Amino acid sequence: MKRSVLPVLTVVLALLVIWYGAAVWLNAAWAQDRATRAGVELSLAELVADTWAQDKPKLPAPHQVAVELWETTVEKKITSKRSLVYHSWITLSATLLGFALGTALGIALAVGIVYNRVMDMSVMPWVIASQTIPILAIAPMIIVVLNAVGISGLLPKAMISMYLSFFPVVVGMVKGLRSPAIMQLDQMKTWNASPAQTFWKLRLPSSLPYLFTSMKVAMAASLVGAIVGELPTGAVAGLGARLLAGSYYGQTIQIWSALFMAAALAAVLVGLIGLVQRLVLKRMGMA
Repeated sequence: MKRSVLPVLTVVLALLVIWYGAAVWLNAAWAQDRATRAGVELSLAELVADTWAQDKPKLPAPHQVAVELWETTVEKKITSKRSLVYHSWITLSATLLGFALGTALGIALAVGIVYNRVMDMSVMPWVIASQTIPILAIAPMIIVVLNAVGISGLLPKAMISMYLSFFPVVVGMVKGLRSPAIMQLDQMKTWNASPAQTFWKLRLPSSLPYLFTSMKVAMAASLVGAIVGELPTGAVAGLGARLLAGSYYGQTIQIWSALFMAAALAAVLVGLIGLVQRLVLKRMGMA
């Protein structure tokens, strides 16, 4: 236990020290300028205290972000427009829908690529090329096109999430479906197994470890897509909207708290996939 916890605590402590030091360095100019205009001279202790307590710092101190997280998650009602739980739910709904669509699309493409050589030679290069387009460039296009045909709200954000999440699923599933050894495939042929039987009895079970690993990456990418999808729409709800509002009004503490909330949400979602992975693979005797 000590061997696993101590390194983590050491890294976290080092990051906090660096963060506090960076907050002093980045916020000191404003504190000194304000003191000069007031005709006073700040001591080192006063300078440090000021840089860690500014209302709109360039870099908020860790305790400022922690206080903001506490106030916007615990002290606010979940129905309040200032509650990060409320905004997280808005983003989560788009994330889960986009993840489901991306996973379904990724699995379907992977099966086609593995079983059809034409798709392998034609579709796979386009799948790879699709990820070279910056999501910030394509997100407004997706939203504009869908709005033009009368589709708005949750679905455009989910489509952007799907665009980011389907790629790791395709790559992982293709690798997984091709993971059975030649000897195993030959054994299925000696049993006169049909392609469908080979898929369900051999290829699909062998691909599950690859699928779950790719789904973890896809879930994180889907959350990023949902947040990015909220930016060009001028959304008033969601973690992306909180980031946008914070940037408009210089509320850096709000921005950082939304970022940490997004990171926590991603950690929970990926952790849930990991839990399902352990249960399924243990049930199959693969863990």
